[in-house]
Amino acid sequence: MAVRVNRRSALLVAAIAAALYSALPPPLLLPGALILLCTLLLPSTPLVMLAVLLTLSPLRSLIATEAPGVLPIQIGQLLLLIYMGAWLLHRIQARKPILVCPANPVLFAAVGLSAVFAIGAWTSESLSGWLNEWLKWVLIALFIWHLSLADGDNWRWLIFTVLVSAAANALVGLYAFFGGSGADHLLILGRFFRAFGTFGQPNPFGGFMGIALPVAIMGLYSQGLTIARQIRGGCPIGKWRLVAAGGHCLASILIAAALIASWSRGAWLGSAFALFVMLVATPRRLVHGLIIAIGVALFCVGLWMGGLLPNAIVSRLTTAAADLFTISDVRGVNITPTNYAVIERLAHWQAAVAMAHDKPIFGVGLGNYEIVYADYRLVNWELPLGHAHNLYLNTLAEAGIVGLSAYLAFWLVVFAITWRCRGHPDLFARSCAIGLLGCWTYIAAHSFFDNLFVNNLFFHIGVLLSVLAMLYWQTSHSLEMD
Repeated sequence: MAVRVNRRSALLVAAIAAALYSALPPPLLLPGALILLCTLLLPSTPLVMLAVLLTLSPLRSLIATEAPGVLPIQIGQLLLLIYMGAWLLHRIQARKPILVCPANPVLFAAVGLSAVFAIGAWTSESLSGWLNEWLKWVLIALFIWHLSLADGDNWRWLIFTVLVSAAANALVGLYAFFGGSGADHLLILGRFFRAFGTFGQPNPFGGFMGIALPVAIMGLYSQGLTIARQIRGGCPIGKWRLVAAGGHCLASILIAAALIASWSRGAWLGSAFALFVMLVATPRRLVHGLIIAIGVALFCVGLWMGGLLPNAIVSRLTTAAADLFTISDVRGVNITPTNYAVIERLAHWQAAVAMAHDKPIFGVGLGNYEIVYADYRLVNWELPLGHAHNLYLNTLAEAGIVGLSAYLAFWLVVFAITWRCRGHPDLFARSCAIGLLGCWTYIAAHSFFDNLFVNNLFFHIGVLLSVLAMLYWQTSHSLEMD
């Protein structure tokens, strides 16, 4: 991709860069520099700005904490406006149609879910709270729509942008893990700190890592398998193939290490379920996949029972499981530093159940859990924490039975479409489809313990759903790809 910059433009950019350096606070210097760089690259492709959007949008929590009030709107909204404007201008300049609706079931499912969630406008106590959550699903549908209009192999670029974004945040998280955060309340193992990246909290950060890891692993699997076949066949291995394999390997290592460093039990369990599903889906024959997955699961159980797994991780998982499955009502439970996080989560679950019991059909309104929490909270738990820390209970409380049914139906459709994409003729595309199966499985599992649609993470989920829409179109039309 060649970009020509004349001397006058270079001087202008240098002047703007100097102004940014003198005007912006330290937390915004790097984002400002990247936005400036991508402004130069926009004439070539708006997808460059998409990479910046995905990489910098998770800075929302960090900027709100370290530099509040610096931006007129939050960074995700600002970058989205720049990106969509660049995309629109690019389509007009290339004389490509804009108001085109691709016949894709992924898009239809997202639009349908958005339509159901729109009911919350009439049932919500806070219209702004509803609008904030509803727009997330509208934007996910928007991503699926406009990215589905992209040409050819652009889905490979989309995978790349998600992995770069996750790897960049993983580096921040690992820096915090080895002492960069200095947050005493996140101290673990006596000398490390729970990684939280730019999310401000370890659990949603672990969620980001868990969503990206399956795609990174399957990309590495695809590249490694291709290289192995070329070696066996005596074919020369291209340098870009080695670069791609090395990139997927590095991303997989960074993301996996950051996921462990998050010390998030929900992220660990979600990744275990995702790995199981990917093992089932990878072989062409389902029975072979089941045998491999069950064998690996039994091996891991054997390691657990034999005491061969790290004691810190085993203790972290077992103590939480004991409280989750033995406590049915947190009222009157003795709260200790060991069980505080679990009891707090259970208290918010009970509040969500009370909301659903009060308004079972349409709920209290999308995005209104925090608004009405004071009317349903338990004693000793005054802070609403934004959501119920269980997406299913949260959706049931906010959107009722109708909304939860629509949400589950959406993901069933997505899972079925992704399973069909396993038939894609291209090895890398098929591997990415299996990685997407792992992504959806991870979201489904981790959602029992948290809400992953926070800190602009829905942008990344929307891009991955867009990849699925493109792979589905190619699979259904039996396109042969290089």
